[in-house]
Amino acid sequence: MPFADELIGPDAARALFRTTHAAAPTADLHALQGAADQLGSLALRARADLLREALLTGLPGTYAEFARTIRRAAEDRDFEGWLIWPATSAVASKAVAEKTSEAFDDGMSLLAELTGRLTSEFAIRTFLRADADRSLAIALEWTHSSDEHVRRLASEGTRPYLPWSVRVPEILARPGVTVPILDRLYRDDSDYVRRSVANHLNDFSRDVPDLVVTTAARWLDDPSETTDRLVRHALRTVIKNGHSDALALLGFGPVELEVEGPTLDITQVPIGESVEFTASIRNVGDEPAKVAIDYIVHHTKANGGMSAKTFKLTTKTIEPGQSIDVGRRHSFRTLTTRRYYPGPHAIELQINGVGSGRAEFVLASQWADHA
Repeated sequence: MPFADELIGPDAARALFRTTHAAAPTADLHALQGAADQLGSLALRARADLLREALLTGLPGTYAEFARTIRRAAEDRDFEGWLIWPATSAVASKAVAEKTSEAFDDGMSLLAELTGRLTSEFAIRTFLRADADRSLAIALEWTHSSDEHVRRLASEGTRPYLPWSVRVPEILARPGVTVPILDRLYRDDSDYVRRSVANHLNDFSRDVPDLVVTTAARWLDDPSETTDRLVRHALRTVIKNGHSDALALLGFGPVELEVEGPTLDITQVPIGESVEFTASIRNVGDEPAKVAIDYIVHHTKANGGMSAKTFKLTTKTIEPGQSIDVGRRHSFRTLTTRRYYPGPHAIELQINGVGSGRAEFVLASQWADHA
């Protein structure tokens, strides 16, 4: 399995050169031909950018000429996979640079033609940054396409925080501007499309969590048989963050509980090791209690401050008078995505968005630090 940075590798670069050369045999494609040897340690997006620029250098004519070459190249069945990212990015760059409505609209159309061969979601960002309203209007029309790849492109390509992509300032500055696209797709027949819709709505959790909840509530008022599952996935971040309205939307309202814990097995934990916690939760009310139980790890940061990260634990329905035990072993093994710092830490339970109990411990660089 290749690393992410290797997805656009020498094989993809050579395939892009080979198919483009077959479509435009007289073009000077030396830059593209040599690009396979220049990928080196470049990150994924930088690799796509390198191949895009090499393709543009080799095909310097008008947008219309460029588009004809790409469409001829696309007649080759090898014109697919990760080479589509730089190819569609080149289409977008060429179309936008021409500054005509004809080039803009045809460029968007060409992205729709190619998206099923991998995805055009990264390339559409160039159009969105150039003219967000025109691009979003076209994407809204894509929601009626018979091709699930094109419908997904309408949602995925316009996400506020699409992974690996450039940001679109106008989308970030106008929270909710893409919701009309999602409104047309949340009941889509394709699970592929619906997953994109859920991830798109979840993106709003970072900046406008209330919009996530109000949109999900509208959808639940006019659902299909798949809407409940989509909404649960879309609400995952606001639920972890303890958003009370989101929890209530899923049936996790106020409950009467008696909580013992969390209790830790050790209070000094060396970096690289684990701590185990347990807790007991009793329903002291008269009605069944539907509970979403998470736990929060409070970390010491490099500057001595604290940060919190929430982890999913379980969901249960506790009958009146019933008690349940919960627990987890949490690892502090160093990861590339997280660095740990010695100092005070804590684990706290969160039940239906409400903190309950807090157990302190010390994360140490080694056992001897606190012996």
